[in-house]
Amino acid sequence: MPKARKTRQNTTREHLAYVAARIMAEDGIQDFGAAKRKAARQAGIANTQNLPGNAEIEAALRSYQALYQSEAQPAALKQLRQIALHSMQLLAEFQPYLTGAVLTGTAGEHSDVNLQLFADSCKEVEMFLLSRNLNYEVASRRTWLGDRQVEVPVLTVDVDGVDVLLSVYDRDHERVLQKHRADGRTIERAKIADVQALLQQDAAPT
Repeated sequence: MPKARKTRQNTTREHLAYVAARIMAEDGIQDFGAAKRKAARQAGIANTQNLPGNAEIEAALRSYQALYQSEAQPAALKQLRQIALHSMQLLAEFQPYLTGAVLTGTAGEHSDVNLQLFADSCKEVEMFLLSRNLNYEVASRRTWLGDRQVEVPVLTVDVDGVDVLLSVYDRDHERVLQKHRADGRTIERAKIADVQALLQQDAAPT
């Protein structure tokens, strides 16, 4: 590939990563794929073969938040982590793990809290929520477990105006390696003690 063409492609990728990051930070879009496709449309780019990867967008998002949301984003992140910890403590019997932007630190005011639960069945979790008068909505999504895709039920609960998404897995899936569908990266997860440590870290003076 000619050097000039490669330079143009890299510049385009960097620009699209920045635009996608801005869209995620300002518009509340949380899906990397949706953000990069919207960025490509805004830039008038029809060729989707050279779109930035999720890791590139995440790096651009961190830079954008540090530059333009240096006060609001950390405050929103702390609140979301507090909601995550409270929810995990309530659901402790289902071995909850925190995942997603609230864990990695890129969540903002529009973000959801994403938890993984492990139970004998989704109905077990539903009965738990009903016994505590917690309303929920039911959906599902496909995810990778090891080298295969599975359909996972997702229960959405409103906690203080924030959607907490509970992805319910079989108990024997807790130790199976989980990956992001788009790029194959391993999904980061945190237990209750890890989230407590993050909040202590957030509260520490800088």
